[in-house]
Amino acid sequence: MPAGGSPWRAAATLLLAARRPAGPRGRGDYELLLVQRSPASGFMPGAHVFPGGLADPDDFSAEWLELLPAPPRCGLPAVKPPPPGRARAPLFAAGSGSGLPADVALRLCALREAFEEAGVLLAVPERGAEALPEPELREWRRRVREEPGGFLRLCRRLRCAPDIWGLREWSNWLTPAPGAQRRRYDTAFYLCCRERRPPRARHDGGEVTACLWSSPSEAIERFKSREIWFPPPQFYELCRLCNFSSLQELNKFSSDRALEGCERWMPVMLTASDGSVQLLPGDELYPEDPDYTGEKNVVLSTDKKVDDLMKEGSVFHRIVIKNTNNLAIYVNIQAQYKHVNPVMVNTDFSDYSSKL
Repeated sequence: MPAGGSPWRAAATLLLAARRPAGPRGRGDYELLLVQRSPASGFMPGAHVFPGGLADPDDFSAEWLELLPAPPRCGLPAVKPPPPGRARAPLFAAGSGSGLPADVALRLCALREAFEEAGVLLAVPERGAEALPEPELREWRRRVREEPGGFLRLCRRLRCAPDIWGLREWSNWLTPAPGAQRRRYDTAFYLCCRERRPPRARHDGGEVTACLWSSPSEAIERFKSREIWFPPPQFYELCRLCNFSSLQELNKFSSDRALEGCERWMPVMLTASDGSVQLLPGDELYPEDPDYTGEKNVVLSTDKKVDDLMKEGSVFHRIVIKNTNNLAIYVNIQAQYKHVNPVMVNTDFSDYSSKL
């Protein structure tokens, strides 16, 4: 878990892709699970997000070793050492003292949250939540929501282990600074490709008010029509997944790429006169020494309009935000760690293609 005084709280998110039933041509052959946060939520109320949430000390419990192979990797493939000048993202490199490595515990967190929020249980051997009678399923979800250690007891009850081996390291996002009053998270994004049909998902009527299976392109179309909205990291990752129309292709890419590890990104907000820009590492305006903790209270702002910033610039890795449902991604740098850049989706149809 994060050391005392850390401005971030460790968290994990699951990008669950499953083989879709026969659907419209050109929409791809898989769907992603999205959940809608409650309008009463204190963080991103009403947003559609991937299932996920805060890591809990129970996710790091040594008792999980009763169900998992031996440390240090518990059966997970080794990640390659980072290239010279780079370091493993601190979130994945952290230890807990329990013998359970952080990237195992974070996978357990992502799988636990998917069960809590959507009733989806990914386990080995496969004993889906469908194996539980509905009243018992609701009761277990309540228990796990109130006490995360209940997830271990559920797996013991079903004689299974959470499928940590089906999750591939995908990305690592930090909540931006400044804003000491805001909740800040250091979130591991994991991708899981499931060849079988999408498991049944059902919301809990509390923290989550709806569940939705959608292809990346369909989700973006719903966003454009203002049917739903996404926070910038989810929008970015959906646009990145738009590169893949085939589940088999996505599965192979993510399996190979995950061995490289991933970058840790903290967006830096630049406020313009008619909107804002989230700058990401590699962008020409990204600070050389970003204010990670927010203690410096550095605020980037300009009297220029967003369009002027785009016309004047040449090296982009940014998300332009004009309002909640008006986002645009611009990137013309090389993706690191053998990753892929997002498809550049623009919801207001501004054209800067000559610069990209």
